[in-house]
Amino acid sequence: MKDRTVYLVLENGKVFSGHSFGASGETVGEIAVSTSMVGYLETLTDPSYFGQIVVQTFPSIGNYGVIASDLESDAAYLKAYIVREWCQEPSNFRCEGNLDTFLKDQGVIGLYGIDTRELTRIVRAEGSMNAKVTFDISNIPAIVEELKSYTIKGAVDAVTSKEVAVFKAEEETVAKLAVLDLGTRLEFIRAFTSRGCEVTVFPASTTAETILEGGFDGVFLTSGPGDPTENTAVIETVKTLLNNGTPLFGIGLGHQILALAHGAKTEKMAYGHRGGSQPSLQLGTTRIHNTPQNHGYTVVRESLPEGAVVLYENVNDGDIEGLAYNGEKAFSVQFYPSRDVCADYDRFVDMMKGGDESCR
Repeated sequence: MKDRTVYLVLENGKVFSGHSFGASGETVGEIAVSTSMVGYLETLTDPSYFGQIVVQTFPSIGNYGVIASDLESDAAYLKAYIVREWCQEPSNFRCEGNLDTFLKDQGVIGLYGIDTRELTRIVRAEGSMNAKVTFDISNIPAIVEELKSYTIKGAVDAVTSKEVAVFKAEEETVAKLAVLDLGTRLEFIRAFTSRGCEVTVFPASTTAETILEGGFDGVFLTSGPGDPTENTAVIETVKTLLNNGTPLFGIGLGHQILALAHGAKTEKMAYGHRGGSQPSLQLGTTRIHNTPQNHGYTVVRESLPEGAVVLYENVNDGDIEGLAYNGEKAFSVQFYPSRDVCADYDRFVDMMKGGDESCR
């Protein structure tokens, strides 16, 4: 019901009040703060937000409505969407609908009128925490106990493709690429088809043997949600592909899983990197890329195996954001390569065509 008062209860007992839009109901999820100033449609349809309650720090959301071509997947996987101000009358020449209707259609609970600045400060000070969207705050201690036991499970299984799908190269085919879908975004597929790759997307449960039988020139490991260590079968699949000498490129969760397959460790971050303004230093240069990211786990630097080479690191906190492996056709980045970081896609396509193995 529009304008109905609704509450957000944090795991630390703090309560925020706001109003309901989009789908109506109650839910529990992990708070994730997105600092993106634009691209709320991409945020809403990024499978990496599975199981989370997303908070937008930009104050006004919905101003350009809903544009189908800007969506990154066919569904919204987040639990709830929190904004300071919901724009009820969008204005854009590409606008095809409004945010309220979109959230209702997707079954995503929306809250507006929340003090997102104070909420963000709490998460930044105390770290990531769970929260509940509810209409009833008569028993806060019971809600807090409920929140302490919540964890995100089965994330990749929930968002991965259910069937194999093939996307033709936009022009002449230069390579056949297998995509192991851990929660892919459409931008990844477009990046490869525009570079002459015929892309075959496989569910995350696909075995290495099935992929190897397909005669592909390389395998791409997509981004995705959840704890990377939970994906034990995928890690074993990647190990087999590595042993076979298959060229591999990972982004986001794919970056973490590739590191785990090499024996490294991952750990949960205090509040993750989410949004479109993360500064990534390309080591060996003075170039800093302004990158979009969406992850709550990181590769532990001290656990890196011999031969692992750090390609990028976050300027703010030193987080490892790119890795290569000496003697192997395998590398990865933590961020989503944007228009000014296209070299990573180009590097991998060259690798599939028999290029340099150094990844540098």
